[in-house]
Amino acid sequence: MKKVGILMGSDSDLPVVRKTIDTLASFDVPYEVHVYSAHRTPAQAQSFTASARENGFGVLICAAGMAAHLAGAVAANTTLPVIGIPMTSSNLGGMEALLSTVQMPSGIPVATVAIGGAVNAALLAIQMLAIEDKDLEKKLSDKRAADTAAVLAKNDAVEAEFNH
Repeated sequence: MKKVGILMGSDSDLPVVRKTIDTLASFDVPYEVHVYSAHRTPAQAQSFTASARENGFGVLICAAGMAAHLAGAVAANTTLPVIGIPMTSSNLGGMEALLSTVQMPSGIPVATVAIGGAVNAALLAIQMLAIEDKDLEKKLSDKRAADTAAVLAKNDAVEAEFNH
């Protein structure tokens, strides 16, 4: 199975990125985690990204806040799918990171999840890998079924309390 590369612009992003890591781990998807900044360590980010396919990666997830150029810089150096997680900031609440991540120029796509959307970033990466992995696709289907059952159980409890 291909690995997922997880890059964050700062270790301050780790509390959110941990949700990505935990989700990937729950599906037994291999991953690596790195702190590379598009601005402070551009050579290291570029080196990792340019060799990612040869090193067994299938998808890259980038978490960054404020200017949030990491996902775009990574996407410019690979043809692997890149998923951006815009991070919340104290300045503009993450809107600047969202816009920086989602507003990519034509030809350099970045799939972008919600501000702080670490779980969805992992699930999107898993869906991409599951295109060619039937076992992983089954795990996704099982999770969806379990999520549906959980919501319906909550519905039953609410209906029992309020609908007489």
